[in-house]
Amino acid sequence: MHASLFLLAPLALLAPLPGGASPSSDADTALLPRVERIESAKGEALNTIDAAAVPAAQQVRIEQRVVIRIAPASSSMRPAMFAEMPQMSVPPRLTERKMGKCVPVAGIAAVRPDAGGRLLLFMRDRRLISASLEKACNARDFYSGFYVERSKDGMLCVDRDKLHSRAGANCALGRMRQLVAVSD
Repeated sequence: MHASLFLLAPLALLAPLPGGASPSSDADTALLPRVERIESAKGEALNTIDAAAVPAAQQVRIEQRVVIRIAPASSSMRPAMFAEMPQMSVPPRLTERKMGKCVPVAGIAAVRPDAGGRLLLFMRDRRLISASLEKACNARDFYSGFYVERSKDGMLCVDRDKLHSRAGANCALGRMRQLVAVSD
């Protein structure tokens, strides 16, 4: 086909139809309810509306979802986490300490998978948190970070929130512990 036909096609839609009928006249009358005059037994005229001719009401639901992405830890972030510690030739030995069941999502700076089905969460306040995943999950699936849906309280909690890896895994948190350096 010629390119000129593509340019003239919209003009054909604006042209009147033969016989003087407009294209919207049939569509408009189909949507309007039919009103019939019925004479009652007393001779009064009653108006009735055909229920099949009334268009169905449409509903619209607006939902808002906020998904937060936690990026993997960069190589420059890890030395910064331990900058306040005295420099030693041997890396510091870390031990787990109990903490609450929730952490603020806005406080998570980065994530890194660790051995044993755990994720290391680097917090903005320079804390290091170990988050254990449920047994069926592998921490290696979270090598490129994770997504979490924002909750009303803005917290990431154990036994409530699911982490969605960019590789497609969905895992719940088993427990969270704070890692602290132990001096010998």
